[in-house]
Amino acid sequence: MSELSAALDALVTANRIVANEDVCDSYGHVSIRHPDNPDRYLLSYSRAPSLVEVADIVTFELDGTPVDLGDRTPYSERAIHGAIYEARPDVNVVIHNHSYEVIPFAVTDVKMRPVTHTCAPIGADIPVWDMREKFGETNHLVVTMEQGRDLAATLGDRSISLMKRHGCVVAGRSVQETVMKAIYLQVNAKLQLQAMQIGTPDYLTDTEIAACTDMQQSPISLDRAWEAWCRRAERAK
Repeated sequence: MSELSAALDALVTANRIVANEDVCDSYGHVSIRHPDNPDRYLLSYSRAPSLVEVADIVTFELDGTPVDLGDRTPYSERAIHGAIYEARPDVNVVIHNHSYEVIPFAVTDVKMRPVTHTCAPIGADIPVWDMREKFGETNHLVVTMEQGRDLAATLGDRSISLMKRHGCVVAGRSVQETVMKAIYLQVNAKLQLQAMQIGTPDYLTDTEIAACTDMQQSPISLDRAWEAWCRRAERAK
């Protein structure tokens, strides 16, 4: 299998998993940097993640210009992906979603922070991007490269940024690593909220976050989770 074929297959699998794990509903999207051209990326046309097939995937320039769209309608928020790839040469996968468990932390002043070892890959510092600060009152969709670049600037060198009154963006080096972050961001949101209802959470320290992230993203942990997610989504590992 060529690198491109493998990337297309992995992109379908990632879409199916985030849908099956309820990170995405009919909205949200996953992209992969093109393996043959780092100045392009692969992203489905506008379909629900649970329905994405290899034939639905389109190649885009970093500025969002489609290469092989045909008569299909692209996602309106593809600027999220292109702007992050443009700013971050180390990023190969981007996931945008509207997890309903995560959104409360994007509309309040409560910072999200890992509460348990499996959630450590979400990182110690999760910023919140507010479109209103630069673009005023809008429909909150990131539809221009200027908006996408502003979001990418808030993300900085981190893996995750919440998007105020909207959702979040998750970036990573590999499909498996990035999907894990997206899933456990949602898990952490549930657990942190539950802990706050009982008392004051005892969060992981920065040192613990680093150590637990290394463990969670090592093959012994990541491969096991990936196999389970693929099985549940009825995709080959």
